[in-house]
Amino acid sequence: MHATLRRRCVRTLAAGALSAALVSAGSAGAFAAGTAPMPEPNATHSMKPMAKASITIDHTSVKAGKSVMLSGRTANLAAATTLTVQHLSNGKWTTLRGATVVKKGNTFTVTTKLAATGRQHLRVVSGPTRSKTVTVNVT
Repeated sequence: MHATLRRRCVRTLAAGALSAALVSAGSAGAFAAGTAPMPEPNATHSMKPMAKASITIDHTSVKAGKSVMLSGRTANLAAATTLTVQHLSNGKWTTLRGATVVKKGNTFTVTTKLAATGRQHLRVVSGPTRSKTVTVNVT
């Protein structure tokens, strides 16, 4: 009985020492990894601000075949950047005939005709930049 108790104590002591060694080795590695200097961003890897476009519409309801005017402002888009008008048709965005360029004050205005009746969802697009959608009821 006395020998069994001694074996248990020795096993517990060995397991405790092994656990302490593993914990200290892991924390030393984590501490060493955390002290490395972080790389500084340079001109070739700097992030550009994301371009944005906001849009407003002159009429929320028009007759089929009539024009609707979209206007808005952009941020971080260069002047003379081309913006195209798109509408949602059968779950896909298709480009309409209306296109414009960004003016010097980061504004734009474009007029397009809507022939299809029903609720039309419109937006302006320039590359990866997309505005939020506006809705027009065409009767």
